[in-house]
Amino acid sequence: MANQSQRMIFPNLAVEDLDRSVRFFTALGFTFDERFTDETATAMTVNEQATVMLLTREKFAEFTGKQIVDSKTQIEAIIAVSAESRQEVDQLADKALASGGSPATDPVEMGDFMYARSFEDPDGHHWEVVWMDMAAAEQASAEQSAVA
Repeated sequence: MANQSQRMIFPNLAVEDLDRSVRFFTALGFTFDERFTDETATAMTVNEQATVMLLTREKFAEFTGKQIVDSKTQIEAIIAVSAESRQEVDQLADKALASGGSPATDPVEMGDFMYARSFEDPDGHHWEVVWMDMAAAEQASAEQSAVA
C-alpha cells in the first residue's frame, strides 16, 4: 500500500463534449497525458499526484451501474484545487469564467488565512480554487482554542 505522500488521486468526471472540455481546461493552463487519451476519455494532469479523468458520459457509464447525474442541475462532488496566492485564486477563477465557465458560489473570505472562489465548468461540475496560509490558520485555530 502506498504511503500517503505517494498516493495518487484520479477523480473521474462525465462530460458531454470531450473536445469542449479539453479546450476549457487547456485555457486554464492544464495539460493532458496523451497516453491515456482517445475519443472517449482524456487524462488531465493537475500535478504528479493528481490526474482528473474526463470521460464521455457513455464511457463513464461503463464504470458504474448507477444513474449518472446531470451535473448542471445536481451535484456529485466539489473538486478543490490549491493556489499559491490570493492573486492566483483570482487569476484561475477569472480564466475559468472567461473561457466558458460560470460562477458557482460567492467568494469565501476567512480572515488572513483563507480565500476561495468557485466556478462551474461547461458541464456544470463545481470547482473551487483555494489559497490558504497554513501558519495563519494554525494561529487562528490556537487563538480560538484558547478562548474556548
